[in-house]
Amino acid sequence: MIDLRPVGYVIGLLVVALGATMLLPLGLDLWQENGQWPVFLESAAFTVIVGGVLAMACANGVKETLTLQQTFLLTSGVWLVLPVFGAIPFMIGATEARMVDAFFEAMSGLTTTGSTVFTGLDHLPEGLLLWRSMLQWFGGVGIIVVAMVFLPELKVGGMQIFRSEAFDTGGKVLPRAAQIAQRISIAYLALTIVCFLTYLVVGLGPFDAVNHALTTMSTGGFSTYDSSFGTFQGPAEYVAAVFMVLASLPFVRYVQLMAGATRPIFTDSQVRAFLWTIAVLIVVMTLYRVLANDDHLEHAFREATFNVTSIMTGTGYASVDYQLWGAFPVVVFFFLGLIGGCAGSTCCSIKVFRFQLLFASIKTQIRRIYAPHGIFTPRYDGRPVTEEVLSSVMAFFVLFTVSLGVLSVLLAMTGLDFVTAVSGAATALANIGPGLGDTIGPAGNFATLNDTAKWLLSAAMLVGRLELLVVYALFSVHFWRN
Repeated sequence: MIDLRPVGYVIGLLVVALGATMLLPLGLDLWQENGQWPVFLESAAFTVIVGGVLAMACANGVKETLTLQQTFLLTSGVWLVLPVFGAIPFMIGATEARMVDAFFEAMSGLTTTGSTVFTGLDHLPEGLLLWRSMLQWFGGVGIIVVAMVFLPELKVGGMQIFRSEAFDTGGKVLPRAAQIAQRISIAYLALTIVCFLTYLVVGLGPFDAVNHALTTMSTGGFSTYDSSFGTFQGPAEYVAAVFMVLASLPFVRYVQLMAGATRPIFTDSQVRAFLWTIAVLIVVMTLYRVLANDDHLEHAFREATFNVTSIMTGTGYASVDYQLWGAFPVVVFFFLGLIGGCAGSTCCSIKVFRFQLLFASIKTQIRRIYAPHGIFTPRYDGRPVTEEVLSSVMAFFVLFTVSLGVLSVLLAMTGLDFVTAVSGAATALANIGPGLGDTIGPAGNFATLNDTAKWLLSAAMLVGRLELLVVYALFSVHFWRN
């Protein structure tokens, strides 16, 4: 029998912390005199009480070590429970959202997906807009900790290859999580502050600068306007692109930089591959815009830089409706979103390192064909890669593809057209944000989808954010028996 008390205790504490943070939008609403502060007061009180009761009820089972099953349950439970409480202000606030819409928005926020069901953002109370942005910021730092602490231990999708880069605390999961969260949070907060100040310099107002700094560094993509980043043409797009890239690099490298080690970030092969991929695609898209769309060079370069970076990092900001550029950019952006950024960042999707391992494995297999008696070992970042890691990566690719196909079929069965179903499935599993088509494309949102589709997409956001197997393992009878 699995002891659920350590899991319940940690989740309870996190629920209390989430409730306490609701005091920030409460204070903002009092200052703005929008009359929405009781919404956050009631939400905070309910959330803190429920979380506190859960933590106290499970306090007698607290341990410094977690079993494999407890680690799986904790990782999945946090991202399932927190959106429930994060949705409360949306249900009782000015949006008056139904449960399905409020949960969808909160799940999209905490998983840093960026898909939204809300319209009229320009006229929503500032407190609710700030709460949406805060959810993404919390989700961003949370997923970094999960990627650096739990996923390597769970050996999910090849993440065990980064185990040696985690902080050694004697194998005690909870102390390690607290230690890493502290160091990561310092780097994360520092970059967010710099991003906020830079937005101010290029002309954003304080409120817009705060919100977009939160959602840029989390690569989440929530905006305070229905037109997303299209409201801010010019230098702000360059600023956003730079910080989206910074948020997509492994945060362990920032911790190392703070400790005085400058070399690792420049020698990291996934960092180099990520930056080269973005640079090449920006050049290609710029040339396409100039030659095919007769755009002038600076505008073409700026829009290509912003939108390529936004989609590849999974941020999901949209400055223009790039579907109007032609078929070629649409196809490129669809597959670009499935690449993602670096492991250990706020980014989502498949991740660059898995493609590197895939290509290394293919290269090794080709060499074995030409030299059957040779001994060839795939290498990553100069280190040999074990069969266990390669097997995990291959399993991830297969499972991602199968999940994408099954989810697309299920969405189509709810009445969605082909483009909406396939792109919706991709954007949810890869946590990108906008899909394709007139409905959920960069110029639309998810508000008009039926309730069944919204629940399916909410589940897919959770599954995709936690690297698929963390959630799928819970449905195995073998998991619960052992």
